[in-house]
Amino acid sequence: MLEYLRDTVALGGAFAGATTAAGQEEALAVPSDNPVWLQEWFIDPLADGQLDYARFRFVMPALAQGTRFEQIEADFAHLCENVAMPLLAQAGLSAPRVVVSVAERETEFGTASPGLRQFFEAFRVEKNLCIWEGF
Repeated sequence: MLEYLRDTVALGGAFAGATTAAGQEEALAVPSDNPVWLQEWFIDPLADGQLDYARFRFVMPALAQGTRFEQIEADFAHLCENVAMPLLAQAGLSAPRVVVSVAERETEFGTASPGLRQFFEAFRVEKNLCIWEGF
């Protein structure tokens, strides 16, 4: 059941990041104005079957050119509120926490990628709002 949930949600996340007619990922609007798109999203369940983290993995090629965290910091809350929360609601799911990650290129989740530039932020969800939780 839990693997089915992950597969179903990941499919929903991949579908939400549909490609354009030109075959390029559809860029999302963010405060930094850097092109960014959703690679995938899924839920990490706890051992008892309860939902834990909802993970939203984004790609921002500008990181490869040296974009610093401070330049994209506002993008994380924006992506949580305007992408993650609506996708969870659309799927009929809720999670107590959301992790937003931004990487310079697509990667396979859980696979080491030496030299990859990426940033993460965690949010707890209260009343459908993303509340930042510093690591």
